[in-house]
Amino acid sequence: MLPLDHLLVLDLTAFRAGPTAVRQLADWGARVITIERPAADGGEGLLGARLGSDFQNLRRNNESLTLDLKHPDGKAVFLDLVRRADVVVENFAPGVTARLGLDWPALQAVNPRLVYGSISGYGQEGPWSQRPGYDQVAQGMSGLMSVTGMPGQGPVRSGHAVADSSSGVYLAFGILLAIIRRDRTGEGSWVRTSLLESLIAMLDFQAARVLIEHEVPGQQGNHHPTGVPMGTFPASDGVFNLAPGTEAHWRAVCGVLGHPEWADDERYARPGSRRKRRDEVNTMIAEVTATQPAEHWIEALLAAGVPAGPVLDMGQMFAHPQVQALGLAQPIEHPTVDDAAVIGQPLTFGDGLGGRGVRRAAPALGEQTEAILAELGRTEADVTALRAAGVI
Repeated sequence: MLPLDHLLVLDLTAFRAGPTAVRQLADWGARVITIERPAADGGEGLLGARLGSDFQNLRRNNESLTLDLKHPDGKAVFLDLVRRADVVVENFAPGVTARLGLDWPALQAVNPRLVYGSISGYGQEGPWSQRPGYDQVAQGMSGLMSVTGMPGQGPVRSGHAVADSSSGVYLAFGILLAIIRRDRTGEGSWVRTSLLESLIAMLDFQAARVLIEHEVPGQQGNHHPTGVPMGTFPASDGVFNLAPGTEAHWRAVCGVLGHPEWADDERYARPGSRRKRRDEVNTMIAEVTATQPAEHWIEALLAAGVPAGPVLDMGQMFAHPQVQALGLAQPIEHPTVDDAAVIGQPLTFGDGLGGRGVRRAAPALGEQTEAILAELGRTEADVTALRAAGVI
């Protein structure tokens, strides 16, 4: 038994944000039927090659139903599914669902208990609400790019699609809240988020600085925006991360570096004074750390109770014994892809419930089409006619 195995989710999503939301539901047991456009080859899609890493990672645990939603017969099949469904998730361009007759008001009329989840670029209200949105653009508009990168470098994007990923996780959370509410009231609801909203929320304390202190943050590179010292420091063989988060940590750092007097120097003794002398503090630490290998400092700092660690690339990360012990790289059995793994859920339960959430590989295009149509009462003759008409 998985926590969401009582839910049927209809997935109308594409790109990355919507599939990220759906994956949260599928991994924890929801039956997810992804509605895909009929295609002859099933090759390159919006997430790249179907057998590629991106598609396999995002679409695992899903079923695939090919359906032309613009065809009256295709729409009829979809509405039959809506009557049975708990959730519909979409991230179409603004106005598309209304033109198809599949927006929230239309589907609520078919199933009042339905939870309808939407991701847009900029939200459902406001002068930009009807504009298409992409992760890259949202990163710039949210202010994220203005605080990423080295001081004076100019705006820098995050190294991954953080707007897509965060909006997907936020929408999944909202859908679960709506399901809890529905189970109490019997009423479905429309849950909305956007790339812009989710990124502003993710900026958290950086954005709050503007609202509370009226201070617009800038770029600090690999160093913490407000905590000093906290960041990446040079070693004789590379760099490492140092993160003293308390005054006791700072005092311990001074001892490990062989300069206990820094802890009592009024210029560096308090967080505010160190922040005012950020460059000076970072430089004097770097002059010491550059004399020994990174592992020397990491072990010495950890022995003194100070958080510190290596800076790894992705290959080194997956090879690290701690990451391997966590089991985040989850093998999948695929009929045509050998030695494949995807990224498991970062949640675990004490009783092992659900493991890391990965149960099966992403489906082939339309792999479950005939089985799903049979569940809806369509006969072999019906299926043949739908296929001949290009509906499936």
